[in-house]
Amino acid sequence: MKHAHSMTGWRKPLPMLASLLLFFASPMPLRAIPQADHRPQRETVTSPASGESTSPGGKPADGHRRRSLSPNRAEAAQLVQQVAIRAASQTEPVVTLDELIGEALANNPQIQAARRMVDAKRLQIQPARTLPDPVIGFQTMGNLIPPTLQSGDPSSARTISITQPIPFPGKLALKGKMAAMAADAEWWQYEYVRRDVIARVKTTYYQLYYVTKAIDIVKKDKDLLEKFERIAEAKYQVGEGIQQDVLKAQVEISRLLDRLTVLEERRDTLVAQLNSLLYRPPEAPLGRPAEIRQAEFPYSMDELYRMALTQFPLLKRQQREIDRYEYAVQLAKKNFYPDFEVGFRYFNRTPMPEMYELMFKAKVPLYFWRKQRPALHSAASELASARKRYDQLTALLYFQLKDRYLAATTAARLVELYGTAIVPQATLALESSVAAYQVGKVDFLTLLNNLITLLDYELKYYESLADYQKALAELEPFVGIELTK
Repeated sequence: MKHAHSMTGWRKPLPMLASLLLFFASPMPLRAIPQADHRPQRETVTSPASGESTSPGGKPADGHRRRSLSPNRAEAAQLVQQVAIRAASQTEPVVTLDELIGEALANNPQIQAARRMVDAKRLQIQPARTLPDPVIGFQTMGNLIPPTLQSGDPSSARTISITQPIPFPGKLALKGKMAAMAADAEWWQYEYVRRDVIARVKTTYYQLYYVTKAIDIVKKDKDLLEKFERIAEAKYQVGEGIQQDVLKAQVEISRLLDRLTVLEERRDTLVAQLNSLLYRPPEAPLGRPAEIRQAEFPYSMDELYRMALTQFPLLKRQQREIDRYEYAVQLAKKNFYPDFEVGFRYFNRTPMPEMYELMFKAKVPLYFWRKQRPALHSAASELASARKRYDQLTALLYFQLKDRYLAATTAARLVELYGTAIVPQATLALESSVAAYQVGKVDFLTLLNNLITLLDYELKYYESLADYQKALAELEPFVGIELTK
């Protein structure tokens, strides 16, 4: 499958608000709506109030004076300029995803700790391959105080000795291989941590992108609802509307304020979460997420399976653990053979002649049925357990891949549906209801419901886009390739 849509330019905050302000200053009829492309387009709506009280026949109603219900064009232009100045002064700096990922890789403590553990494991390889330390000794045999030799006694002497334990051939090599496998397993654990942190930065970033877009949309629609409320109130004052329309508009404004409060709280939480991944203070300013493009996703489920089986770090780590336990079984078998010890001793027997001693010892595993045999069975059980854990990871991997693949494909279909059908259709419905409201063919409640419906669908569009990008980002640690940017 393949999905790619550009989000740039679908909804510009300042031009949208400016057009709405001019819209309320102009009684011009609706414009023809162009054919919708693959991105949702929200057309500017025309004022649902004509600015004067009229009878059904088009003449001014008796007992009412003509009065304007919308500002004139000069006032609207001045208001647009004020909004532009205020928006420019409040513009947040844009932060890109690549910047955040680079900072996380450099500063995240979890990544740094995993890397230090890799270094520690690698430094254990050489010691594991090295012979045990030799033992050096000094003895004096003779008088206790002072410690002098006894004249004429051939057993009285001062001795200097050195002994060197030597494991059975092959044991040190196996211990070195076990240490190397442990280091490789730790490196794959580090790789998993690195990929996981990147995926969490991406998913949090995409959530923040959606929440930021949602706040912009809710704020703009709240401004539009407030203007609808003023129109409904003006019509009610001149006897052309009902109080229910005003109250309904006020209720919807309060609902938007409630939604805006929740979104702002969620945005602050996501900013704090990103700051924690970047090892920043929770209150550190982050900036506004940049516009994102819907990523391409040309892979099938079978292709994802094959990539994950060769690239998923936890599987690679577990395979190294299996290798380590296999070497442990071989070492347990070697422990049935004796270890050795060689030594040299020098005897100083003044005034008698000097003596020298050479030693060779073997440590016999005499009680092998109580020590070596249980140790071999234990190593074999650990190996079997490691293999079963690998099988369990493989089964869980299949589920996790399937789950995220379905999430990505479902979100992609929703993005396509909302972008090419639902949002354009909801926009047309709002345009139609505004035109009908102008001539009194629909009530205010219908107009209001169409506006709220369009708001909900716009939010669902961006939520589906964020869900799609998040699902791809969550696939990346498994398959080892970059699916999103």
